[in-house]
Amino acid sequence: MSTRYQLFIDGAYVDGTGPDSYEVRSPATGEHVGTIPIPSAADLDAAVKAANDAQAAWARVNVWERAKVCHRIGDELAKRVDELARLQTLEQGKPLAESVADIEEAAQLFHLHAEDAVRLHGETMPSTVDNKRMFTFHAPVGTWGIITPWNFPLLMLAEFVAPGLATGNSHVVKPPANTPLTVLKAMEAFVAAGLPEGLVNIVAGEGATGDALVRHPGIDAIGFIGSSATGAKIQAAAGLKRSIMECSGNGPLVVLADADLDAAAAAAVYGAHLCSGQVCCATERVIVHADAHDGFVEAVLRAAEKVVLGDPFDAATNLGPLNNEGVAAKMDRHMADARDRGGKILTGGGRRSGTPTDLYYEFTVVDDVPVDSLLSREESFGPVVPIITGANDDELLRIANDDKLGLQGAVFTQNMGAAFRFVEEMKVGQVVVNDSTCFWDINMPFGGAGGRGTGWGRIGGKHTLLDMSDLRTGVFSL
Repeated sequence: MSTRYQLFIDGAYVDGTGPDSYEVRSPATGEHVGTIPIPSAADLDAAVKAANDAQAAWARVNVWERAKVCHRIGDELAKRVDELARLQTLEQGKPLAESVADIEEAAQLFHLHAEDAVRLHGETMPSTVDNKRMFTFHAPVGTWGIITPWNFPLLMLAEFVAPGLATGNSHVVKPPANTPLTVLKAMEAFVAAGLPEGLVNIVAGEGATGDALVRHPGIDAIGFIGSSATGAKIQAAAGLKRSIMECSGNGPLVVLADADLDAAAAAAVYGAHLCSGQVCCATERVIVHADAHDGFVEAVLRAAEKVVLGDPFDAATNLGPLNNEGVAAKMDRHMADARDRGGKILTGGGRRSGTPTDLYYEFTVVDDVPVDSLLSREESFGPVVPIITGANDDELLRIANDDKLGLQGAVFTQNMGAAFRFVEEMKVGQVVVNDSTCFWDINMPFGGAGGRGTGWGRIGGKHTLLDMSDLRTGVFSL
């Protein structure tokens, strides 16, 4: 039975004033599991006003007190891990173990950023004028409009809201239309932690809600995680508002001739089945040195045998369904294009029949992928390992950089000099040496490279606090 949810505005769950709603369908079971009100313009105005009013008071609260509240939110989320993880798996489709890890990490982020905030220091600098003294400090930006994706619904809210609260900001969040339930349920933890009313507001809805949020004159800054196409639309609408934009990746995993092939294969398979490959830093392209090709393919097929597609609530499952028909249809197009262009599908390649929904996609390995194919040129966002072969290191690097996206990449090699070359010359925000493109640490700065279509700003550690703060300068005349 579908549960009717409410909006969360000014510290309380409230019915929307608009007439419309929509249903959230579980990709795992096919059931309608939540009825979501679509917020009216009046609802959005109320959420923004609550955030503006609360932020003015919150900015005057000292950082140690703000940190205490963040710690309490982390504690309250930790108490609810099992409940929130089960709800997330129901609406998102990922294996339950992955959902547990997501919620635990979301809780950890509030503790991390509480500690970061109390150590966010300014500096003094000498003036060229004798009677002047200058110093800097960090001030909150104001009210942030946050738009998050459906692959990690609560975790990616925490990536913005935890540092935002710690630095004195308020938030109006539009969670993803496909996966809003966990976010709305999690607000119970924020209330239990004693978060002042109005600092976090949730206006679940669809694209029109996000557009209205971005354009709202009461929103000072935008935080977005999602596709590059949507990011471009948001930036065009936001104008000169401050923003953090983490957009699509097409992560290259490069395997040099001297690589540990079993380790590289395990990393490639992990990066393709985590969250069913629906991750911005998934294994989107594996670019292999010709001398390592045959051994790598054999190792990938061995590793792929350990991937179990099935019921995400079953402990034996490590690959759940895709979240929605849009991403499944994209996988279908990419597989058809790969076949037409001569790619060799070694395992998988389509949807599994006889499952509760048609979103269960077989784990797929494709060899001899042409560099101009959709598998190479676009972010597939599904459980696929596309293998491209290069003749030498120069060609591997050229193929890795021959793409408009530049989020996170990886390189496998035992040669330190080669590793440094790829770290320095791959046009991505982060390069992971001898591990998956999906490696993530909550304390690392994560984001796109300049000159690519992957956004700007950094998620992770003190860097998000810096991006969510204004650097102010005081100048005194003595």
